[in-house]
Amino acid sequence: MKYSVTCTTKHSTYERITHIGCVTDTGLYQRFTEDEAINRIRSGDEFHVTGGGYTAKVIIAEHEGRPYLKTERDGIRPDNLLALKHCEEAPKPVVPPTRTVPAHSHSV
Repeated sequence: MKYSVTCTTKHSTYERITHIGCVTDTGLYQRFTEDEAINRIRSGDEFHVTGGGYTAKVIIAEHEGRPYLKTERDGIRPDNLLALKHCEEAPKPVVPPTRTVPAHSHSV
C-alpha cells in the first residue's frame, strides 16, 4: 500500500518521530508508530512526503543500531518529516447510548 505522510508526533525531549499520520492511496487516514511504519516499509509498503512541489520517499536509516524514519535526500532542509505539522489526536468515534429492551415472554 502507498501512504502520503501528512503529520508527525515527536518525542517530547528529543527531536525524534514517535508517530506518523498518513493518508492511504484510497483516502483513508491512518496513524502508525515509528516501529509500525518501519515494519510496513520492510514488508513492501511505501511512504512519501509531498511539499514545496517535491515528493520524497520515506526510508529507514539507522543510528547507533536503532532504525528510524527519514526521507531520501532531496536537497530540502530541514528533513521533510521533521518539517511536517504536529498530528492532532484523532477524534474518537461517538458511540450512541444503548438501550436495553426486555424480551417478551414466549408463554401464552
